[in-house]
Amino acid sequence: MYRFLWRRLPGGTALRLAVVLLLTCAAVAALWYVVFPWLAPRVPLG
Repeated sequence: MYRFLWRRLPGGTALRLAVVLLLTCAAVAALWYVVFPWLAPRVPLG
């Protein structure tokens, strides 16, 4: 699966790494600002 995605990204290796880094940061930001605040009241922590 990762090989398929890597081949579908545009440009050379440097551009592909930049795109992967950007997409990873976007996913982390979405988790941090949307998913985790929604989930926090629903998880009993001690």
